[in-house]
Amino acid sequence: MPGPLEGIKVLEFTEIIAGPFSGMLLSDMGADVIKVEPPWGEPWRFAQPFMPNESKTFMGLNRGKKSLTLDLTKPEAREIVYKIVPDMDVVIVNSRPDVPYNLGIDYETLSALNPGLIYCENTAFGRQGPDSYRPGYDIIAQAMTGLMAAEDKIANGVPQQVQSTAIADFSTGIAMAWSVCAALYSRERTGKGQKIETTLLGTSLALQTMRFTQVDVVDKERTGDFLETLSLLREAGTPYEEVHQRYLDTFDAGRRREGNAYYRTYQARDGVLAVGCLSDPLRRRLMEVLGLEDIRFQPDYDMHSEETQAFNLRLVAQAEGIFLRKTVSAWLEILDAAAVPAGPVRFVEELVTDEQVVANGLVVELEHSQAGRLTMVGPVVKMSETPLRAQSASPALGENTVEILKAMGYDDGGLEELRKKGVIR
Repeated sequence: MPGPLEGIKVLEFTEIIAGPFSGMLLSDMGADVIKVEPPWGEPWRFAQPFMPNESKTFMGLNRGKKSLTLDLTKPEAREIVYKIVPDMDVVIVNSRPDVPYNLGIDYETLSALNPGLIYCENTAFGRQGPDSYRPGYDIIAQAMTGLMAAEDKIANGVPQQVQSTAIADFSTGIAMAWSVCAALYSRERTGKGQKIETTLLGTSLALQTMRFTQVDVVDKERTGDFLETLSLLREAGTPYEEVHQRYLDTFDAGRRREGNAYYRTYQARDGVLAVGCLSDPLRRRLMEVLGLEDIRFQPDYDMHSEETQAFNLRLVAQAEGIFLRKTVSAWLEILDAAAVPAGPVRFVEELVTDEQVVANGLVVELEHSQAGRLTMVGPVVKMSETPLRAQSASPALGENTVEILKAMGYDDGGLEELRKKGVIR
């Protein structure tokens, strides 16, 4: 059966993570995706490469696409783009706001060639405001939106994001693919194309919706006092670690985590497991399993009292000692029987052959034209009538350039001329 986006044609001008991830998600849904790269290749091909022009980082984000190499600084390359665009349904762009205009692939130019075009443009911080000109990567978006501070990862006195998942990038890629699907549905009803704007800024804030939400009766005075103090601390050159501790003290975030026995990981005899109890019935079950009592279930319980804070720390220490007595598998059997949510802490490399992962179709094997067989995570959603499918491995650099251009009418002589001018690889 065809995928839900069978017949949809996508032209992708993206690199690194957010844009490529969105294009891959659309490909899994059956869209025909052409990725335009410069003749020298997009940067992610060269992030820890294991052979010329190929890396796992690139392969993991560009499955199911065709690679068309074009040097968009040359007029001949733009001419090719302008010939392709009228036949496209979607264009995806992921860059600084000035780049599309400089390269002649901006919405105004391309929509004039194809009024029904869905044009999805992702920038770091949007087209308006004092930061609109800034380039941005995931680490910058996380720093500027509070994500990094919220994660409480500090090394050598400053917040760190080293080796952290690029959640701003990946979540933006999902938002891009989601919005493209919505725009295609709208076009089916109205016949009109449109421009979509996504940002790392917006998705980073959306991921923090609970923290971002402020209720006047609870937050107004406290937040105002903290922001005033923060300004003074920064003016005085106070080290970040002290500033961050003041933040935790003000909003009580650190102590709540420190004394939380119900939503955390525990060291067992032979490994580590996580428990997640976010309701009182689940918390009661965990206490019954561990043979412990919690004062939170007493009528006069005050969650903010110093007595409660001290008790919570003792409760965590008791639970830690109990979990050390058995193996992870033994604890999972006990917790499963009590309907307490729990699971082992694993490394992602263990999951490629994991029975649960395989049973749900989350592993696919593909054949790469240069690197041979590769295994990767498959489509993340299932649809009963229009199933998703990993169409193919990521393309080698320029692998489909000749195929695409010949289909447009270029002959061998024309291709050779483009090669000599450096327009194509």
